[in-house]
Amino acid sequence: MSRFAEPMARLIEELRKLPGIGNKSAQRLAFHILRSTDEDAEALSAAIVQVKQRLRLCSVCNNITDVDPCVYCSSPTRNQRLVCVVEEPTSIATIDKTRSWNGVFHVLHGTLSPLHGVGPEHLRVANLVARAEGGELDEAILATSPTVEGEATASWLADLLRPSGIRITRIATGVPAGSDIEYADEVTMTRALEGRREI
Repeated sequence: MSRFAEPMARLIEELRKLPGIGNKSAQRLAFHILRSTDEDAEALSAAIVQVKQRLRLCSVCNNITDVDPCVYCSSPTRNQRLVCVVEEPTSIATIDKTRSWNGVFHVLHGTLSPLHGVGPEHLRVANLVARAEGGELDEAILATSPTVEGEATASWLADLLRPSGIRITRIATGVPAGSDIEYADEVTMTRALEGRREI
């Protein structure tokens, strides 16, 4: 087993902590950083420090932002009464790039997962419930993933929001565009039939 100098071993160990990075990938990244210029290494280091120092959660929607409230919550052109509830901040870009969504967002930062020790107390919902109960919202679209955890989270959220009297909807799921029905599984086909609409 080859041994690395202590600074290299430490860098590899830190890189291994990143999601999806195994030992080999961490070694490749570490050697890439070693071969890069001092300016590039310092720029990477500064970018990491800035992310930790300057980014925080929006006090309204829990999106990651450098201004509070975030650009979505402070936008005068967005419908502030229509909220799309998503699991993670990364889902916002996916929905926003459709250019068909003009409402705002709420980020839960996870889904209910008893097997992984994630309960209702771990999700960021207090500000969403307060907005709904305060009459600030007309509709909440639950856009959690169509997984067991996502479905459980959507069901729990619907029960939590129902007393506020706002409209609660769930995103439709079904056969993806461009795919063949022949390859759709039973759950996907069931959702596609349930989410059908008139044309």
